[in-house]
Amino acid sequence: MFSTRALCNRSVWKGPNIVPFPILPKKTGERVLPIRTQARSATILPNFVGLKFQIHNGKNYIDLTITEDMVGHKLGEFAPTRKQFTYKQTKNK
Repeated sequence: MFSTRALCNRSVWKGPNIVPFPILPKKTGERVLPIRTQARSATILPNFVGLKFQIHNGKNYIDLTITEDMVGHKLGEFAPTRKQFTYKQTKNK
């Protein structure tokens, strides 16, 4: 795994921010519940691929399925904390 820009934000002597999540092996025919977390600074590891997370954005939890492209990034990068603001235009009569 190559170091990414997301891993460079933390100093080398501290190492990556790894949070121990309760990852249970899948059983056939059984629904896997998503892992609910508030640890937005946790680094996504290769063994998280295919798992479902619910990441807290400050108000509610956002569903996220981990793919191979997300490895090395932080969980919080995929759960935006701010709404996009748009001006509402009114019609003049």
